[in-house]
Amino acid sequence: MSRPTTTQGLLASEATFLAAMQQLGFGRFEYLQIRGGELVLNPWPVAVRDIKFAAAANCAKPADATSDLRPQVAELFEYVRDVDAGEIRELQVRHGLPFSMEIELAGARASSPKGVCRG
Repeated sequence: MSRPTTTQGLLASEATFLAAMQQLGFGRFEYLQIRGGELVLNPWPVAVRDIKFAAAANCAKPADATSDLRPQVAELFEYVRDVDAGEIRELQVRHGLPFSMEIELAGARASSPKGVCRG
């Protein structure tokens, strides 16, 4: 599948999850299922928020309906769209953006996408 470039090009599940990442700010999502290249949000994945004391609040601003996607967001959804079946065991979120993930692949996706390093 292709890489989304704007919020308008997102699937409904992707738009919902993007809003959840922005709301979380810092933390992680656990046990996020992927089926047929789409995030499964029912049941909702476990969300764990990181809280630092005596630190200024720094949350990502919500994306508007036609804004360009940040490269990290576009890369995450491009990767997910190419997975037939799997589970993101942990997706780290920083500043409301995907930072890194651990994924268990049950389907055809066994190689890294172009430009993504494993490790």
